[in-house]
Amino acid sequence: MAESAVSTFRCGYVALIGRPNVGKSTLMNHLLGQKLSITSRKPQTTRHRILGIKTEAQAQIVYVDTPGIHQGDKQALHRYLNRAAMSIIQDVQVIVFLVEALKWYEEDQLALSHCEKAGCPVILAVNKVDQVKDKDKLLPYLRTTAERFNFAAVVPISAKQGTQLDELERRIIEQLPESEPLYPEDQVTDRSVRFLAAEIIREKLVRLLGDELPYATSVEIEKFDEDATLAKIYAVIWVERDNQKAIVIGKDGAKLKRIGQEARVDLENLLEKKVYLKTWVKVKRGWADDERALHQLGYRDEN
Repeated sequence: MAESAVSTFRCGYVALIGRPNVGKSTLMNHLLGQKLSITSRKPQTTRHRILGIKTEAQAQIVYVDTPGIHQGDKQALHRYLNRAAMSIIQDVQVIVFLVEALKWYEEDQLALSHCEKAGCPVILAVNKVDQVKDKDKLLPYLRTTAERFNFAAVVPISAKQGTQLDELERRIIEQLPESEPLYPEDQVTDRSVRFLAAEIIREKLVRLLGDELPYATSVEIEKFDEDATLAKIYAVIWVERDNQKAIVIGKDGAKLKRIGQEARVDLENLLEKKVYLKTWVKVKRGWADDERALHQLGYRDEN
């Protein structure tokens, strides 16, 4: 009996769901042990569903990082982000619902309402417990939040510090169905290198420009050539207005140069070879509220 239990292999899709900026991308990167999703302090940094595949001896967990579920759908880009987050809920075997310790917002309730409709086990992960100074407040918060839904498990964690992630993963595996692996054991994502390159450049935009950065900024890889020792990447940074273009370029091109330098470091780590990176900034007026333009820039609904 014991020998049979040990040989059981489990596999399935696990969605990371929550409001914007609650730590979903940081969590996935730490669970995988490598950087796959871009991160920043700016809400809605994640704009696409990204699979992160982790294969171990007895399980393959296919994590799905999603854009944060938020209120309001006035702009086409916002509607796309909500659709991307909510559509995946119907196709997973487990949901990890992230909230921030000691906090509960309307968008947390909105995200939970979608989890409730999924019909699969939901694990509550209470993130950023390392930032709680008064630990006496944590237990009452955990108890109150756990009462909001019939969660399969409640795990306090710190995604950034890696606290309790082994316990979270153990709880996830418990809920996965018995199944053969869905992907080769050496595959870590379903995304192309071109996609990851664009995301790395966009992360540097978000991090280096901060509040200066216009939200309506996107990155498109126009050309990607590589051989055994060198990758040549040509990227366009799209903004909506001329003054936004000036912000991204900076005085004498200083901002754009630094964005390129920092992106190249990450790209060389990703590709494990030298990278030549050329970037331009172009204006596409109103692209963030234009469904057709969104589609052209890679914001497509995925089934």
